[in-house]
Amino acid sequence: MSMTPELVEVLPAHKFDEARLLAWLQKEMPEIGSRLAVRQFQGGQSNPTYLLDTDSGRYVLRKKPPGKTLPSAHMIEREYKVIRALSDHTNVPVPQARVLCEDSSIIGTPFYVMDYMDGRIVSHSALRAIDREERMPAHLSAIDTLARLHSVDVNAVGLTDFGRPEGYVARQVARWSKQYLASKTDEMPEMDKLMAWLPDHLPSTDECAIAHGDYRFGNLMLAPDRPEVIAILDWELSTLGHPLADLAYYCLPYHLPSDMPGMRGLLGEDLEALGIPDEQETIARYCRQTGRDGIADWHVFLAFSLFRLAAILQGVYKRALDGNAANANALEVGKRASLLAQVGWRIASGGDQS
Repeated sequence: MSMTPELVEVLPAHKFDEARLLAWLQKEMPEIGSRLAVRQFQGGQSNPTYLLDTDSGRYVLRKKPPGKTLPSAHMIEREYKVIRALSDHTNVPVPQARVLCEDSSIIGTPFYVMDYMDGRIVSHSALRAIDREERMPAHLSAIDTLARLHSVDVNAVGLTDFGRPEGYVARQVARWSKQYLASKTDEMPEMDKLMAWLPDHLPSTDECAIAHGDYRFGNLMLAPDRPEVIAILDWELSTLGHPLADLAYYCLPYHLPSDMPGMRGLLGEDLEALGIPDEQETIARYCRQTGRDGIADWHVFLAFSLFRLAAILQGVYKRALDGNAANANALEVGKRASLLAQVGWRIASGGDQS
């Protein structure tokens, strides 16, 4: 199994004027030199991502997709802002952000450039692609890295205005309820139940931290030679939010089947044989690293995370039916929304087992 992202020639729909880009980069990053070779990373990124090979080394460019997009989607400028703040002011592992271009006349849409990093990306939290003795340290590094992110003082790093500091879960429930209803195709009783249940069972405490929004192994880069997280990638969904929503999202595989393709679940796996922590060990490690005595309303955070992911996948499914989805297997992905909602409702209706 490959642990390095696949590179392809730039897709026809995502081509841009490379000479114009080079001229702009030479002004903003003079060290880049006179050579520029561009290839595109293959995969599910909704923001097209490219490798730039230059005289001074390799860089990564991420841009808004072409065409009409939702006003709050594909906010490249926000990605750049959070990565830049973290790379400049903290020891949270992110690539070094270099430059942001908000002028659409250069390559058609806004974009930013960051350093390219060598490392390994393993998408499934079972971590079968790496040796067993590396799996536990890799998981512990991922948990510790999340704790480090959530410990950042948002005011000290200039991210006070990166989101509203209160009411994250309530706002997200309202947002994804609207998104789900807008993309609904079939009846999904468990989604209706979750939409009614969640507003009445919001977390009893409100907290504010930098929330990544999609914290999982597929968005983490491990060092080439050791089981340590060296970069958190794909900040498209990041905002100020409740840190426990990130932790619950990271723990979703413990509640999803391992035998359903694409679910990336661990339910049914022998975790000890794999050499990875169980959910309680994961929570305990995070609590130690963040100075918590425990977690209240864990079932709420899990149900919310499953509801949100189900709504996202329903949107993917609807776009696939309409012929607009970026990913060829979007029809299959969308069908998983119903299972996520079922698991979410089972956890919600089961009550607090914290």
